[in-house]
Amino acid sequence: MKPSIQKFINTPLKIGNRVIPGRLILAPMAGLTHVAYRELLESYGGCSLMFTEMCSARSVPQENRYVSPVFRWRDEELPHLVCQIFGADPEIMATAAKRVEAEGFFGVDLNFGCSVAAICKKNCGAALLKTPDLAEKMVRDVRKAVSIPLSVKFRTGWEDRPDLPVELARRFESAGADALIFHPRVAPDRRTRPPKWAYIRHVKQAVSIPVFGNGEVFTPEDCEKMIETTGCDGISLGRIAIAKPWVFSQWRTGHAVEMEIYRKNMKQIFFLLNKHYEPIPAIRKFKKMAIYNASVFQFGHSFLKKITRAGDFSEIESAIDAFFDHSPALSARPNLNLFR
Repeated sequence: MKPSIQKFINTPLKIGNRVIPGRLILAPMAGLTHVAYRELLESYGGCSLMFTEMCSARSVPQENRYVSPVFRWRDEELPHLVCQIFGADPEIMATAAKRVEAEGFFGVDLNFGCSVAAICKKNCGAALLKTPDLAEKMVRDVRKAVSIPLSVKFRTGWEDRPDLPVELARRFESAGADALIFHPRVAPDRRTRPPKWAYIRHVKQAVSIPVFGNGEVFTPEDCEKMIETTGCDGISLGRIAIAKPWVFSQWRTGHAVEMEIYRKNMKQIFFLLNKHYEPIPAIRKFKKMAIYNASVFQFGHSFLKKITRAGDFSEIESAIDAFFDHSPALSARPNLNLFR
């Protein structure tokens, strides 16, 4: 990575009334950025801001953090942890944000990006981009309810027009958002076409608050290109951060990693999943994460099949050791067929 880019991603950034130590942050991902993964991520260092999974705003006010599968955290991570919430009602979102602030989170993030049908049918996630007035009111009401940093994760909209995200970004800033995390794909297109990074540049030029680019940043070269071509204030890393949770530290320091880290990483995550969850949900979560672990290897699909067929953690561990004992070759870029 170029020295200038490395210096940039290590530069502190102010978000609202707080400061983060660098420009690489974790993207919130349902079923993936859970408490076990975040504990693993912290052990590698380098991530300036972490996010929870999507949490239902309707449930958050009554959630028990020791029972909830998603609204769960370790106390030591709160100073650099953002809780992402989703919902369809501004008042309910504001009430949930108050609980998030009361618990001591760094900030709250509003999900206007999830395009999964089950979420959109409830008029949540990316569905809110169809009604900009409602989305703007939601940001405004949450802003009035809390003083912690408020960010918005959103997509291009439901039509492929560069003016749409620009208008949304301006409205969100006007309503009180402290930062934007922008994924430049239309909502119906989950990952079938490449993200249009040029739209990130348009959004950045339209607002004065920090804008984080998101979408297919898999290598240091991708990181450089997004920063140089869009002028974004930082990058939100998603799927590659699951496959390689040390990526934040690696890019920020330039240090190489040894091949054995891949084996150790997979074993450590299923240890942490067992620590935080009951066996059945722990295995289910591990298998979901294994898709991303396998994606960075040549013939990773064969490895994934063995993991998927494993019935317990003993079989999973045997499959991991058998795979890595044969010195698998890494791919230059992740297998996007597995990523999808």
